[in-house]
Amino acid sequence: MTLQMLNKFNTKTNAVLVFVFFFFFIAIPHSSFGQDKAYTVVLDAGHGGHDPGKVGYKKYKEKEIALNIVLEMGKILEQSENINVIYTRKTDVFVDLWERGAIANKADADLFVSIHCNAHTSQAYGAETWVLGLHANKQNLEVAKKENEVVLLEENYKENYKGFDPNSPESLIGITMLLEEYLDQSLQLASIVQHNMTHDLKRKDRKVKQAGFVVLHQTYMPSILIETGFLSNKTEGAYMNSKKGQSKFAKVIASGIQEYLGQVTMNTVIDDEVVFDNTVNKSDIVFKVQIASGSKKIVTKSYNFKGLKGVERVRVSNAYKYYLGKTSNFETVKDLHQQAKKKGYSDAFIVAFKDGKKISVDEALKTQN
Repeated sequence: MTLQMLNKFNTKTNAVLVFVFFFFFIAIPHSSFGQDKAYTVVLDAGHGGHDPGKVGYKKYKEKEIALNIVLEMGKILEQSENINVIYTRKTDVFVDLWERGAIANKADADLFVSIHCNAHTSQAYGAETWVLGLHANKQNLEVAKKENEVVLLEENYKENYKGFDPNSPESLIGITMLLEEYLDQSLQLASIVQHNMTHDLKRKDRKVKQAGFVVLHQTYMPSILIETGFLSNKTEGAYMNSKKGQSKFAKVIASGIQEYLGQVTMNTVIDDEVVFDNTVNKSDIVFKVQIASGSKKIVTKSYNFKGLKGVERVRVSNAYKYYLGKTSNFETVKDLHQQAKKKGYSDAFIVAFKDGKKISVDEALKTQN
C-alpha cells in the first residue's frame, strides 16, 4: 500500500478501507453490546465455482466440504433468536474476494468466519485457526500466499487490488502493521473455536496462528479463518468428506461462536475463577506468581495458559501482566511457582504486594516475621 493510496481517504474512511486487501481482521470494537442485541454472523465457505480450492485424497474438494460445513453451521446458529446468519455463498458459485468483504460490511456484521480445508504433500493432519497478522515464519507466509492466489482467478483483479501481488511478502506488511492493536477479539474467538475442535472433536491441535491473508475487499469486524483439517491425509480426508465429520465440525464451530457471543453479551471476558486465598485481608501481604506480561489482552481460560487455572490478568499502563494465584502463605505460592515452571513457564517468578502496592519478596517476608 502506498502513501498516495492512504491519503485518498479521510480519517473516518481509513478505519474501514485501509484494510482493502486482507482476508480477515479485527476492527474497532462496536460501541455497545446490550443483552438484547441481535448479532449478525457472516459465514464464508472458501472457494467455489471454477475455484475448487484444495483437492486431496480421492479428489476430495475443499469448496464442497467447506460449503457443507457452513450450511450446517448456519442451521444451528439460526436456531438462536439473537443471531442473524448471512452467507457469502450457499451454492457452488465463485465469489470474488472483495465481494465477500462487501457482503459483511453491508450487513454491518459482528463476526466473519471463513471455513477452509488444508492439504499437504505429506500425511500432515490436524485443525488450526488463523487470525490476521504478520510473522517471519516462512511456513505461515506460504499458507497465506496459497490462499491469496485466488485473487488471480478474478476477472478484474488488477483493478480491484491495485498494486497488490498475492505472492509478495512486501504486499502484506503495510496494512498488517496497522492491525496489531485490533487482534484481541479475533484471538478470543479463535481460541474458543480451536479449543472446541481439539478437545471436543479430538483433532490434533495445530494452534491459533497469524498470517496475512488476502481475501476480503474491506471488512471491519472480528474475523477468523479455520483450516478444519487436511484433505490430503487419508484418514482425516475421508472423515472431513463424510456427513458425520462435517456435521461434527459444524457443531463445535457453531458452539464456539455462540460461546464468544455470550461473552460479548455480558460485556466482559469470562475468565476462569482465580484461585484466591479467601483468608487474605486487604491489608495482608499478598503473594502471586507472575507467569507472563505483554501488550496482548489474553482471555484467562486455562487452555491459553498450558492448563493452568487461576490466572489473573492485571492491566499496568499500556501492558498486561498475568499472575497465578493470590495468597498470604509463602509456602503456597512456592508450590504455585513450581506448578508454573513444570508447565513450561521457566521465567515465572514470585511477586509480593502490600495494600495493593508491589514490594520486594524479601520485604514481604520480613514484614510477616
